[in-house]
Amino acid sequence: MAVKDFMTKKVFYVSPETTVAHATDIMREKGIHRLPVIENDTLIGLVTEGTLAEARPSKATTLSIYEMNYLLNKTKVGQVMIKDVVTVSKEASLEDAVALMLHEKIGVLPVVDNGKISGIITDKDVFKAFLEVSGYGEDGIRVRLIADDRIGVLEQIIHLIVEENLNISHTVNIPYKNGKVVVEVQIDGDIDLELLQKKFEKHNLMVDAITHTSSKK
Repeated sequence: MAVKDFMTKKVFYVSPETTVAHATDIMREKGIHRLPVIENDTLIGLVTEGTLAEARPSKATTLSIYEMNYLLNKTKVGQVMIKDVVTVSKEASLEDAVALMLHEKIGVLPVVDNGKISGIITDKDVFKAFLEVSGYGEDGIRVRLIADDRIGVLEQIIHLIVEENLNISHTVNIPYKNGKVVVEVQIDGDIDLELLQKKFEKHNLMVDAITHTSSKK
């Protein structure tokens, strides 16, 4: 899985001369929480809801509304932006991007190659990727199997499903304990669940769960 397959390609951004007030308005209007700062087509910083909030006067201030608005319209994004921005390449694996987010304790990575931004990937994009890879929200059958972690076990599962003229749309393998592996399979089509379960169990594959799934938007 590559970053370019899951990143958000439409990126809203601001210049370092954009005011804090305007940047705040853009975030509110677009329903986003971060804005890359671009100058001469090059990423030079990042502003987030947090950095913009820090730029606002404290609630304990004695400034009037007029004075606060004046300050927010005078303060530029370039004065408050995060300058040391952690980025990722569009060719990087999604797993590397997630590991980088966890390590840096951040929820966003601008996607940059040769100084040019081509997208942005956030924790929300990662959640979407997980649902897509797992086959969540599709019509069909979801089977969770527990089997011996041995060579050929996945081939065996696939063969048993293909014998019933069914198509596998997604598979997820999870290393388990005591030499076992959990294999979750999303299957297109329909079949009697009891019949399918008995077929797996006949071949020493433990069915931990088997259910019909329905389409979710």
